[in-house]
Amino acid sequence: MNSPELTIYYDGSCPLCRREIAFYRRLPGAERLDWMDVSAGAPLGEGLSCDAAMRRFHVREAGGRLLSGGAAFARLWRALPGWRTLGWCLAWPPMSWRLELAYRAFLPLRPRLQRLAKRWWRDADRSLQ
Repeated sequence: MNSPELTIYYDGSCPLCRREIAFYRRLPGAERLDWMDVSAGAPLGEGLSCDAAMRRFHVREAGGRLLSGGAAFARLWRALPGWRTLGWCLAWPPMSWRLELAYRAFLPLRPRLQRLAKRWWRDADRSLQ
């Protein structure tokens, strides 16, 4: 079996992350990628601890190169048809620097957004019953 083009490491315990990854997994080309829920405790390979993977988004290329943050998103998007142009544009400086800054600005907000999302989606699910 061929190794996947990318391995995507995501926090499956995060409701925002789960929904975003579910969106990507439904896209054409996603079946060529390996999706690893780091909250499940699976081995993550060289250079990536569970703690680091829970703090930031990471992808690993088939050759072993590990990318995180904005660079990881740009690489994921380059692997998905329909998103490739965006991925290439955001991979080049100075756009890559801006993407990383935006990602770093998001990280401190993530815990609060997770709590809000859990509450909102739980309430939305109840209203459907």
